[in-house]
Amino acid sequence: MKVLLLQDVYNLGLAGEVKTVADGYGRNYLLPRGLAVLATPAAVKRAERIKQAAIEKRAREKADTEALAQVLSGMKLIFNVRTGEKGKLYGSITSAQIADAIAKNLGSEFDKRKVALREPIREVGTYTVPVRLSAEAAPAVTVIVQQEGTAVATNVAESAETTTPETAPEAEAAEPAG
Repeated sequence: MKVLLLQDVYNLGLAGEVKTVADGYGRNYLLPRGLAVLATPAAVKRAERIKQAAIEKRAREKADTEALAQVLSGMKLIFNVRTGEKGKLYGSITSAQIADAIAKNLGSEFDKRKVALREPIREVGTYTVPVRLSAEAAPAVTVIVQQEGTAVATNVAESAETTTPETAPEAEAAEPAG
């Protein structure tokens, strides 16, 4: 069966292309989901407009992805967690938690499947976690996992550059004796 793709279809082709597919794949998947139409002569004439629209859409998406990659590449996420005596976490930091922290920083939804965490983080430390936005853009975010008790000291040290002289003594007083 010949179909005209209306949208980019993974492992098949790009929008505006005419492809030959198995009858069942076309009838049961592509056509009902609006990903393709039968390749009639009238539909083939529309192909050029569909290709042009798809090229413009991909260009917009690429620009958005590159802008997001710029933001993510410098992002530091700090997780304050309870730990045992040897720095082992009670529980773990998962890709879902990292995605939630990214979404909170961005102020919009973020898909946890884009966080390429091989296995959950189970120890205190600093980790570089890649984020797969597209085939071309895969920035890495820095994930800092620290004990709950040391969170204030680390945050104070990081924010010391942005504090004014009046607020600096308050921040030092908040540090736990350790």
